[in-house]
Amino acid sequence: MRDYAETGLVALDLANTWDPYLDDPERLPDVDALRRFCAALQVDGGANGPEDLEAVRSTRDQLRAVLSAEPQDRAHALARWTAGLPLRPAVEDANGVPRLRLAPAPGAPLADRLAVRAVQELLDLAAEGDWDRVRTCAAAPCRDTFVDRSRPGRRQFCSTRCANRAHAAASRARHRP
Repeated sequence: MRDYAETGLVALDLANTWDPYLDDPERLPDVDALRRFCAALQVDGGANGPEDLEAVRSTRDQLRAVLSAEPQDRAHALARWTAGLPLRPAVEDANGVPRLRLAPAPGAPLADRLAVRAVQELLDLAAEGDWDRVRTCAAAPCRDTFVDRSRPGRRQFCSTRCANRAHAAASRARHRP
């Protein structure tokens, strides 16, 4: 079974909780799985019930829509999604240097807290110069998202699993009569 905290980023790990390679693609099938997801990514508060599970799945769908947008449209998709989130600016101490961050509104439900954290992580990726390196796996049917940290910046697959499957499929296609 795949780990929930594969990248350590809620933005990517939540988006990747739908895996079409599995017989049942839903990697958050119940509240206990959502609690394990929250624990793996150190999200305070966890899940309280089925309503949290449904809301988090909806947040995942919105996040996947942002991440699957064409690179030139992704910033606009992120801005549209962010406009509807209950967030507030917060200043945190980063080793004695103040840093502006996004924080969920006080008392925000789990799905909103995950969404705000995902937005902050995506903004951090953009600030680090990795915005154009956020990619969707090229191996059908996989739609996992990853950050291409390869030196040339040409990585196409989220994992060796997908790369191997795609290369094997291409090889079979070349050798068919």
